[in-house]
Amino acid sequence: MDFGLKGKTAVVCGASAGIGRAVAEALAAEGCNLYLVARREEILAEVTGDLRRRFGVRASFGAADLSRNEDCSAVLKDVAEGLGGADILVTNAGGPPAGDAVASSTEDRLTLGWELVFLSAVRMVRGLLPAMRERKWGRIVAVTSVSLLEPIPGLALSNTYRPALWGFLKSLSSEVAADGVTINAVCPGYTLTGRQEELARVTAERGGTTPEAVTAAWAATIPAARLGRPEEIAAAAAFLCSAPASYITGTALAVDGGRTRFLLA
Repeated sequence: MDFGLKGKTAVVCGASAGIGRAVAEALAAEGCNLYLVARREEILAEVTGDLRRRFGVRASFGAADLSRNEDCSAVLKDVAEGLGGADILVTNAGGPPAGDAVASSTEDRLTLGWELVFLSAVRMVRGLLPAMRERKWGRIVAVTSVSLLEPIPGLALSNTYRPALWGFLKSLSSEVAADGVTINAVCPGYTLTGRQEELARVTAERGGTTPEAVTAAWAATIPAARLGRPEEIAAAAAFLCSAPASYITGTALAVDGGRTRFLLA
């Protein structure tokens, strides 16, 4: 299938590793030009150069912590001045600290989760959406988590702020659909990333076991009998960015090997 993305410009957040990097690669393979955002400048430079060489696309980057409003403003200014805006935005932030609701209710943790998960995405949407509406074409995909659909024990902040973000984006999707802009979410389940390794370590320490045992227990809850790979999540995100997906909006898509059990999303 031709995704119709050749020559489009995509801003991909959290693009230095894991799912964000896999999404950037999937879009580059479709001919998208890229602007990559993450905190680690050295790694971003390596990823950007790699994608240029392998796929022949234009690619640039901005090192930023999008939980900081001033960093987000600098990225948006760079995209506007250097690229004239973007056709595609993929929001993606590292998860907030793990912990139950009691442990997560401190002011510091609540503020961190709010800025990292919710405000970082909304700021990017707010900055890039007007040009998409003006051009009558745009794709916004939020890489979130199945905690948007079903709370995960021990991840109280993720269970709180990811649904909050989706509530905002779902509302916005109906307001901009007639302008040719679609807004969707990809909800990964357990996926082989550095973040997942950290969660396995924290869970193992709390339960007096090993990260390997925790990972095996997670896999046992998944009908596919394994954790996902970043490129599998990226494939779903790339499709939602595509021209053929123009009639899909306001949808939160679980990409989790069948783990979530609900009948309706």
